[in-house]
Amino acid sequence: MADDRQPDSHIEFAGDYFLKYIHLRNHAGEGITGEKGEDINLKVLELNIYESIFSSSVIGSVVIGDTQNLIGNLPIQGTERLCFKLTTLGDTGLENTIDCSESTGHPMHIYKLTDKHQLNDHTQAYTLHFASREFVRNLRTRVSKSFNMRMDQAVDSIFADPNYLDSRKILFKQPTRNQDKVCIPNLTPFDAIGLLAKRSLPDNQSSNGAGYLFYETTKGFHFRSWESLCVDSVAEPREPIQKFRYVQVPLDLEGHEILDKEGKPIEDSVIEGFMNVENYRFLNNFHDVAANTALGTYGHRVITHNIFDKSYRKDDFHYHNTFWHTEHADLHHAIGDSAVDYDTVEGENRQKGVSDWPEARVTVQPTTQYAHGEDTGNYGIDVSKDGALEGQRISQINQIHSGTRLQMTIKGQSWLQPGDLIQFDVLSVENREHRATLVDPLYSGRYIITHIRHRVAVDQYIQVLECVKDGVASSIGSSHKSYTEIAREQPSHKASVDIA
Repeated sequence: MADDRQPDSHIEFAGDYFLKYIHLRNHAGEGITGEKGEDINLKVLELNIYESIFSSSVIGSVVIGDTQNLIGNLPIQGTERLCFKLTTLGDTGLENTIDCSESTGHPMHIYKLTDKHQLNDHTQAYTLHFASREFVRNLRTRVSKSFNMRMDQAVDSIFADPNYLDSRKILFKQPTRNQDKVCIPNLTPFDAIGLLAKRSLPDNQSSNGAGYLFYETTKGFHFRSWESLCVDSVAEPREPIQKFRYVQVPLDLEGHEILDKEGKPIEDSVIEGFMNVENYRFLNNFHDVAANTALGTYGHRVITHNIFDKSYRKDDFHYHNTFWHTEHADLHHAIGDSAVDYDTVEGENRQKGVSDWPEARVTVQPTTQYAHGEDTGNYGIDVSKDGALEGQRISQINQIHSGTRLQMTIKGQSWLQPGDLIQFDVLSVENREHRATLVDPLYSGRYIITHIRHRVAVDQYIQVLECVKDGVASSIGSSHKSYTEIAREQPSHKASVDIA
């Protein structure tokens, strides 16, 4: 994996990368023979880096083929540091670099060694697992403190406090519109921030969303709402950072894309290579109606019991009625609101759709005012809104986790990070013979990257992306027919029969 080029060298093909060194430093910050650590670049068989909007830490692994017995001579005991810089060739900007160096970045920390085995008489192989400093810092510290400020300010305090997470990285945060008195009861920093994230409300007054994400990427930490990934601060849809498409293209002898019929590279072959998806599959899609019904994605009744005045309140969440109250990756509902059974909606002359069954999931939760001397509820605002916000928060989480999830393999692009919005296009199967025709109306569209696996092996840099969208690009439409008309049968009941 050695590389004699420079980061700004001319890029020859999509996936071309620069990784000059990988230094492994022992517990004393040294290598076997020098103070700069041991350069294991030539020993590395595979380097993996994992990042996700659902993970508070960047983690990774490096597979080593060892002929020097580094385990015994360095030695390796689980307190080492790993230093490297990985970048796509042609750009040296910070946004394009995975910088884990000591001079300009943040080294990774080794915490585990696994899979040690002998390849031959002179070579052994094993896997070193590493993570960011904050990962191990979180395991060693606890937060026992009360906060009386905006939620994002409390998170910032925990994030930078030398007694807690003590992070030296950038925190990209979205201000919250709510503040409250919150007592953190001896939790790890990540758990404390997770508690605050559940109670955070976006500062965008046009949004009724609830709940924030806290995650780390190779470019820094993020504390923000799902909606902020879909739209900007003035609620305008974000532009895709990259456009991908699945097309069958010819390859040259080295596996590089060539798009003309004579087998000659065209001028923008690198750009085309970055846009092309090598393979893809859908891990799940939003049309698992049974699962989403049970999870409360469509309908959900939240019963809040007010401990202070001994009252209770019912709030029914309705997916279709509230879809436009929050922002989404794509423009339209992922499921239509046509009637699905014979039952009639109370007070309306229509039969029920998927969102008209609030008892599909029922949640009971306590709430109160004056827990800390103020007339507010769980979210630091009017206590009567707790149930509606909880129903909205749970549905939004379900739409992300149980929405349309796409996994695809692409050429390595080190500037991509979880939370980026992309465009993915795939032709409809019936249009496969006509390349200029329409893309698939349900599965093409705007996606949010939720996971990235960076894999460098055998001089090849690829990325495996997992992406999610909580809507569709083209409207599914709505049928105004009753279920009786759709089913084409009368809702008559058969008589029960006793078994002889």
